[in-house]
Amino acid sequence: MTSAMTYAGLTWDHPRGHDALAASAGELVRWDVQPLEGFESHPIDDLCARYDLVVLDHPHLGEALDAGCLLPLDEVFSAAELATWAAASIGPTMASYTMDGKQWALPLDAATQVAATRADLAGAAPATWDDVLRLARRAPVALSLAGPHAFLTFASLAVALGEEPATDPDELISEATGLAVLELMADIDALAPPETRGLNPIGLLELMVGTDRLAHCPLVYGYVNYAGRVAFTDAPVVEPGGRPGSTLGGTGLALSARCTPSPELLDHVRWLMSEAAQTEFLPRHSGQPSARAAWADPTIAGADFYRHTTATCEQSWVRPRHNGYIAFQSAASAVVREALAERADHRDALETMRALFRASRTPKGSRV
Repeated sequence: MTSAMTYAGLTWDHPRGHDALAASAGELVRWDVQPLEGFESHPIDDLCARYDLVVLDHPHLGEALDAGCLLPLDEVFSAAELATWAAASIGPTMASYTMDGKQWALPLDAATQVAATRADLAGAAPATWDDVLRLARRAPVALSLAGPHAFLTFASLAVALGEEPATDPDELISEATGLAVLELMADIDALAPPETRGLNPIGLLELMVGTDRLAHCPLVYGYVNYAGRVAFTDAPVVEPGGRPGSTLGGTGLALSARCTPSPELLDHVRWLMSEAAQTEFLPRHSGQPSARAAWADPTIAGADFYRHTTATCEQSWVRPRHNGYIAFQSAASAVVREALAERADHRDALETMRALFRASRTPKGSRV
């Protein structure tokens, strides 16, 4: 804590991650920012050593718990409060921050991979993966492949094909599903504009908004801030009526172990999770709420964004959270990118990914 009344907080440097927190904090919390890439991969124990409040992604939990750097929220909020927030939150957002029987963060923000389309360039969003491939043959279509997103796209496609990755904690994916995913990704990526391969989700959406060089991205983390010129819809399915494969993102608000929360700070967190803040304040300040009531509100700013992607968010896949997963996610993404560039055989690439996953589980594999 930096003073008797001011706490140090860290979030990520996008209006969706920063504006509502900064606008509501007053002098209670001084919010610093880090790039999206830091949010996705920076060691959580280092951040918790310097900040009282940390906005984090659920796959960091295993790393954080092994380091002992988070304050269990069960110690500062009642079981009734936590149950109320869990019931009110969309999809698996609250559950993604539950581990070892305790709650370690609250879902401040909800996001998952959905489809983004420039309807003026592509027409209606393709509903199935076969439709995506057909569209890619006549308009610029790209996968999200930069940073960890190559593996996240791989995982989401596996879910759509009917197999959640890491159902067996020691086995990433079956050979049949893994090869089918890589083949489909390679077919789409071979037609993609080359400039898109190094862009993170924000970069892809900026390209869609600011130019006519990208018509569709079938899986990209949804940002209500870009709704309008870009139409967001549920992720594609393999067959009509199937599951829209998608990997949960969003953010959780955690208290570090160094934090001694005052009643004022706890009341502020309670307010951030309240229906009033989630349906009114956060959307007015570029936020993307986690409350199901906000996603169902027809008067909320960006109502079409929420309405057309709710089904995907409700069914999204929660990533593994063991200590070692973050490094695996980065390494597996590099393997996927190389395989798509035809510098590696798909079978060899898949076996490398499976070996990397097994290695990530040892010796820190007790938490999932």
